[in-house]
Amino acid sequence: MDFWIVASLATFLMGLSKGGLPMIALLAVPLMSLYMDPALAAGLLLPMYLVADAYAVYLFRKAFSRRNLAILLPGAVAGILAGFFAVSYVSGDLIKLLVAGIGLSYLATALRTRLSKTPVPARPADVPRGLVWGTLAGLTSYISHAGGAPYQAYVLPQKLDKLVYLGTTTIFFTIVNLLKVPPYVLADQINAATLSRGLWLAPFALLGAWSGATVSRMLPEKVFFLLVEIALALVSFKLIAEVLFT
Repeated sequence: MDFWIVASLATFLMGLSKGGLPMIALLAVPLMSLYMDPALAAGLLLPMYLVADAYAVYLFRKAFSRRNLAILLPGAVAGILAGFFAVSYVSGDLIKLLVAGIGLSYLATALRTRLSKTPVPARPADVPRGLVWGTLAGLTSYISHAGGAPYQAYVLPQKLDKLVYLGTTTIFFTIVNLLKVPPYVLADQINAATLSRGLWLAPFALLGAWSGATVSRMLPEKVFFLLVEIALALVSFKLIAEVLFT
């Protein structure tokens, strides 16, 4: 019973993230890891991501940045392939520290900019940075569904409109998650047992996505992006704490 309570909560949190409350999904795999191997937890959750992805794409399909997708996705493919071949050799703690470092580095730059009180123009999407951040997003997403920090580091400085940001984020990670399915199946992270469990958890993914979309649409744009940054900070510190104290 405890497993199903935690699994339902983890799936709901993942759905909230897909509905527009970013970074919350990073709590899902650690929660599931209380009851199962983290790699198996990631495999169990991936089909739930896809269920929530489908709903989120429907919600935010009308506004997105084609240029960002065109730049980020080739890098993400390379990152997923790297993750597939390196997952047995790369320490999970190293990935956690990498993700945390990316998040905190971006936040330190953003804080320094605010304290200087000098307006900073939006930074346009560019190919070199996009390929690097896209690769890191694909790699960290493959290993632990933790691609949010690299993605935010690249996209947030562009100061996109809220709905364009949500649409771009949703479509990018939907494609990334679809690309992760074949290697997850080959690695036996997705199998008949995980899929049968997923059937019971799918409603929580949809409920979370609907709840997240409802809340995110109500939030003013400045508040929304402030919450994104706060969530990024909390997740970064949480990942560091996991490495130091577990």
